[in-house]
Order: sequence, then C-alpha cells, then structure tokens
Amino acid sequence: MSMSVERARSRKPITWLTILGVILLPAVIGGILVVALYNPTTRLDTMNAAIVNEDEPVTINGQYVPLGRQLSAGLVEGSGDADGNLTWTISNADDAAAGLADGTYAAVVTIPENFSAAATSTRPGETPEQATIEVTTAPDSLIVDDAITAQITSTAATLTGEQISTQYLENVFLGFTTLGDQLGEAAGGADQLADGIQQSADGSAELASGLQQLSSGAGQLSSAAYGIADGASQLAGGQATWAAGANEASAGLNQLAGGANALVAPSQQIAGGLQQFADQVQGISVPQSVIDAAQEVADNSTQLKDDAAARAAQLQQIAADCYAQSLPANVCDALQQVADDATAALPTIDNILDNSQQIATGLAQINELPAQVTALADGATQLSAGIAGVASGVQQSAAGVGSLAGGASTISSQTSTLAAGVSQWANGTDAWASGATQSATGATTLSDGLTQLADGTTSLADGLHTAVEQLPSYTDAEAASLAEVVADPVAAEGVGSDLFGASAIPLLTALALWFGALGSFVVLRAFPARTLASRAASPLLALRSFVPAAAIGAVQGLLVAGIVQISAGYDWGDWSIFAGVSILAGVAFAAVNQALVAVFGGAGRWVAALIGVLAVATGIVSTVPGVLTAIDAVLPISPAYNAMLGALTGSGGVGAGIAGLVIWGGLAFVATILAVAARRTTTARAILASPATG
Repeated sequence: MSMSVERARSRKPITWLTILGVILLPAVIGGILVVALYNPTTRLDTMNAAIVNEDEPVTINGQYVPLGRQLSAGLVEGSGDADGNLTWTISNADDAAAGLADGTYAAVVTIPENFSAAATSTRPGETPEQATIEVTTAPDSLIVDDAITAQITSTAATLTGEQISTQYLENVFLGFTTLGDQLGEAAGGADQLADGIQQSADGSAELASGLQQLSSGAGQLSSAAYGIADGASQLAGGQATWAAGANEASAGLNQLAGGANALVAPSQQIAGGLQQFADQVQGISVPQSVIDAAQEVADNSTQLKDDAAARAAQLQQIAADCYAQSLPANVCDALQQVADDATAALPTIDNILDNSQQIATGLAQINELPAQVTALADGATQLSAGIAGVASGVQQSAAGVGSLAGGASTISSQTSTLAAGVSQWANGTDAWASGATQSATGATTLSDGLTQLADGTTSLADGLHTAVEQLPSYTDAEAASLAEVVADPVAAEGVGSDLFGASAIPLLTALALWFGALGSFVVLRAFPARTLASRAASPLLALRSFVPAAAIGAVQGLLVAGIVQISAGYDWGDWSIFAGVSILAGVAFAAVNQALVAVFGGAGRWVAALIGVLAVATGIVSTVPGVLTAIDAVLPISPAYNAMLGALTGSGGVGAGIAGLVIWGGLAFVATILAVAARRTTTARAILASPATG
C-alpha cells in the first residue's frame, strides 16, 4: 500500500514500510548509542586487564612489607562491586605483552621491582623516592578505554599511597609522644644532675676555703720552721766555740756555765714557740666528709668522665633526632644549643677529674700535720731541758772541764745535726705550704667549674622542660585519626562515576533526532514536485511537505524518549518534560532539515550532516576551540540539548530551549516558503531540462 507523500528524487510512491523505517531510524540510532554508552562503568567487568607484579617486598623493623602485592589486591578487589571493576588477571611480562598484542588484555599494569622500596623510602637515613607504576594500553584500544583504565589504576594507587602516608604520619605523631616522654625523662635526669653538681660545687667551695686556711697556717709554720733552723744552726756554732774555749782554759768554766745558762732561755723560747705552733695547728683539720667526697670523686673519675661524655652525646643525638623528624625549628635549635654547651664543658670537667686523686691525697695529709708539729715541740722541750741540765752540770763541777769540753763537742755535733734536720723540715714545710696553696687554687677552680656546669645543666633541664611542653602528645586513636585526615586532607563530594556525565543522554537524544530528521528528507521531498504548476499558495505547498515530516519527527521524539526511560529510569515528572521537549525537537528539526533541502537542494543534506558532526564535537569535551563552541551555540541542536539537559537535571534552561526550538522551526518554515515561492518562477529551458528535481 502506498501513500500520497512524495518520494525525493524518484516518482516511485512511498510505502508505509518506508515511513516506518524513517520513524525507526532515530530510535535505532538513539537506542544503540544510549545502550552502548550510558553509564559504561557498570559494565567494566567486560574489560580484561593484566597485572604484572615484579615488586620485591622489603622488611622494615622485622616486618615483611609487600606493597606490590597489596596494590595488586586493591586493583582486583576494586570497590567491592564486581560490575564496577575491570576483570583483572595476575600475569607475567611475557604473557601480558602477548595478551596486549592479540587483544586478550585491554591494558597492562606493571608494578616495578623497587615499588615497595621506593614507597617506604621516607624512613630516616634514606633518600626519598616516589613509587611509580606503569600502565600500558593496546595501540588499537577504543577511545574511552584508556581513560577508564587510567582512572581505576590511579584510584587504586592513590588509595595505596594514602595507606602508606597514613601509617607514616601515625608513626610520626606517636613519635612526638615518645619523644616528649623521653625528653621528660631527660629533663628529670638533668634536674637531678644539676642538683648533684651544685652540691659538689658547694662542697668544693668549702674545700677551697679550708685549703686556703690550711695554706695560710702552713705558711706560718714554714716561717717558724726556718726560724728554728736558724736558731739551731746558731746553737751548734756556739757549742763548738764553747767546746774550744773549754779545751783552752778550764778557768773559763764560770763563763761557760754562764754561757750555758744563757742558752737555756733561747732553747726554752724555741720549745715554747714550737709548742705554741703545735697548739695553733691543732685546730686545722679537713672534715672527713670532704676527704671522703674528694676520694669518691677520685675513685669514680673515669666513670664521671664517661657519664659526662655520654650525657653530651645523648643530647647531641636528641638534637639530631629532632631535626630528622622535622620538629619545630625553635625546639630543635634550643636542643642543639644545650648540646653544644654541654660538649664545650667536657674538657674542663676532665681536667678537674684528672687531678682529683692528688687533691684527695693532699687533704688526707693535712690532718697528719698537728701530730708531727706536736712531736717536734716535744723534742724541742726535751732539748731545752737538756741544755738546762748541761748548765747545771757546768756549775756543779768545774773539775770536769775536760769531760765537759768533750761533752760540749758532742752537743755541738748533735746540735748541728738537729739544725740540719730542722732546716730540712723547714724546706718540707715550705713545699707542703706551696702544695696546700695549689690545692686551694685547684679546689677553687673546681668549685667554679662545677658551678658553671650546674648552671648549664639547669639551663639544659629548663630547655628540655620547655621542649616537652611544646611537643604535642597523642593517643593511638588520636594519632590514627589525625594521620587519616592529614594523608587525605581534601575530599571531593558530588563527583560522579559516569565517564560521560549527565549530559550524555540529552546529547545522544538530540543527535538521534537530528539525524532522524535528516533521514526523513533523504526519503521525502522538501516541497511537491508540481510546485511550479500548482495553483495552491506557497505556504500551503510548504506545509503539505512539512506535515508528514513533522508527524514523523514527533513520533521519533516520543520513541527515543521511551528508549531513554527504559535504559536510564528517570523520574516520571522529569521524563515527561524531557519527552515533550523531544517531540518538539523532532518537529523543529524536521522544519530545519526541510528548509536546508528546500534552499540548498542536495547540498542542504551535507550542511545538516556537518551540523550534527559539530554538535558531537562540541558536546563531548569542553576543551574544543572557542569558535566552534560559538558556532554550535546558534545552531538548532543547541537549544534542544539545553532544554533536555534542564529537564533531566533541574539545571534550568528548559523554557529558553523550547523558545529556541520554536524560533528555529518558525524561521525554517518561513525559509521553506520563500524557497517554494522562488521555485514557482522559472524559464522554459529549466522546465524542459528537469521537471522532477527537488
């Protein structure tokens, strides 16, 4: 059965089958496009990809870390939706290359052998290196396959990186707490050390004061000893003279007796001076606690030197750890200054401790001085008594002048020996006084050094306490929560997983209806073949060809909208507006394609095809040249697309799009009328040449 609608470029009548084919053309085009392209991420399981894991796991602190294996598991597991992930195959390099070449795999993800080592290279003492993976796609892969593979692989790599960063940051935050605890312990130890050093400094000051007094008394003793030595020497000389006089003349016995009596007083003065000096030195003594403290310092000098060096090294290590863990710069600088001060004080401490045994020995000998002086005083007293006895004997027996002379010689010899001994004793006392003075000076230096060390240790303790107060402290839960936020501080909400976005359906629908209208006027005539001879008005002739095409366009719009609803399942309210716009677009597109063919003839169909291609080019991506976007914005597909998009997404523009379609349809129908009117004026030659074209 045929219809009264005229076929283009042929006198053969149009059948209902032809009309049905024209009606179904955009439905078939739109259905294929929508079914094939709408929400492709739900069918990712149809794509095959291979994973080549060449990673060599590392061991950190005794823990096995196979990050390549974890990334492979993340790719295979995906988001938990089997249809939302590729079909992955764990393969090797040769099989993956062969599968990529023969089409078995759409892509190959290669995890290099240094992946775990690079991903964990943020540990102290290592050079940080970024872990990378390689994604290779087939050279004949489809347009969007690369984007899908890259998106899924990038997401899995990002999640793995976030897990690594989260673990690293959690350890860093817990390290703050551990460092704070260690610094707190170090600060407490520094407080105790400062107190002990201050006590040692106070004891050293007391020791220096006692040694100063001892040095002063030793100086006085030395002066007295030299006086005794001089007196003894003079006594020995007098005894020798006296003995010679006794040998020369016994008549001088009375004079000798007088001389002996004269010696009694000086010897008694010497004995009295020595006794007085003995009484003075009885009060000079060094407390046993000071001697014990000095001896303890001497006994433990090596350990004390090692402890001081260890403390300084520990401070240097704490400062280095502070810089390595990227703690606040002011804290690290303060720690480094304290560590440098402690290191600079080590030579002074070592010098004092090296002389500690000499100091302890000198202190012990000081307490022996009173007994020695007392013994010397007793000897001088006995000597004085002997001299008195000699004088008495001379007075009692002048007859024993010869014997007395011999005895005088003996006394002279003994007195000379005594004078030599006293002189040696005086020299020893002088040396002892000099040693006491040096000990006092050393004790004063020790006290000053210990005071400085105590001040530095106190400053160290204060700095450590300040550092502890400034360092944050976290529990395990707080560190884990904070690490998760810092590892991924920014999250994007509202990002869809559809690679084509919400605009895919409106664009595909508009294109299907446009090419459907183009197909209508591939089959139908833009105006009747007998336009030139017809008596009907030009608008009526244009309307006679437009009505069938408009009816076909309306049916096409409804069919395509129905296919969209079956595939996407939109809200019925939104879809009803979308369906109305689709029907209007089918009618308007029929009018525009009729005008193109009516005005330009067969070239109008090429123009219509170019309009469709331009709509595809500008509707897929926003990075097309601005001139193409500007041209597309004024073409008839643009208002249809905007109205459909607004109907489905609520973004607005439905009214403006409908107005644009009405305007385009009206202008196109006017252009068709003008083209029909122009066709009704011709020449005889044109009539004879081609009566049936149009």
